Amino acid sequence: MSLLLFLMSLFCFLLSIFRIVYTESKVFLFLNWNLFLAFLPWLFSSCLAFKPDLKKNKIMISLLLLIWLLFFPNAPYILTDLFHLKSRTSMPIWFDLVLILAFAWTGLMFGYLSLFDIEEYLQNFFPKYSVYVLSFLFIFLGSFGIYLGRFLRWNSWDIIRDPFGLFLDVSNRFLYPSDHPKTWGVTFLMTILLSMIYASLQLLRQEKRT
Repeated sequence: MSLLLFLMSLFCFLLSIFRIVYTESKVFLFLNWNLFLAFLPWLFSSCLAFKPDLKKNKIMISLLLLIWLLFFPNAPYILTDLFHLKSRTSMPIWFDLVLILAFAWTGLMFGYLSLFDIEEYLQNFFPKYSVYVLSFLFIFLGSFGIYLGRFLRWNSWDIIRDPFGLFLDVSNRFLYPSDHPKTWGVTFLMTILLSMIYASLQLLRQEKRT
């Protein structure tokens, strides 16, 4: 699986480099940074598999899970980069569509594989159905994070750089939900979409095991 993720990421990188060389424009170079941010949740969750001794340290595990949750929205966030798709004279729109979709799908795979890693760890402490409920909660929080990133321009680092500003924006939307229909429209619809993808991947995993 790691090899596949590497090849997918390499394909995305080469597409972006080809576009830069062909058009002499760096307009989509930022996708590589977004993909790196999407890679981080998988990196953090992989520590649970590659460092078994880490599981004995409850403080480190709690910190790792918190960091993973903070960066998890970055994985599905790349889907919203489709907003940047528009007709340009320098490059056919179909190429840019493939470019963005390649990055988006690779980012999603990093995100869902990291979620599966977290699930396997949590199943050591909670019943399986409870872990699924937690997964949907993570997806909901991830969807809310997508809104914060795309429309309010917050990112995962801001919890350290500007925690009070971030807290005010988040708390305001939970305390006065009716004042923010866009927030909850985006969050709930993205939750449904990401949950559908999650359920599809889970079904494929279960069929593979049978």
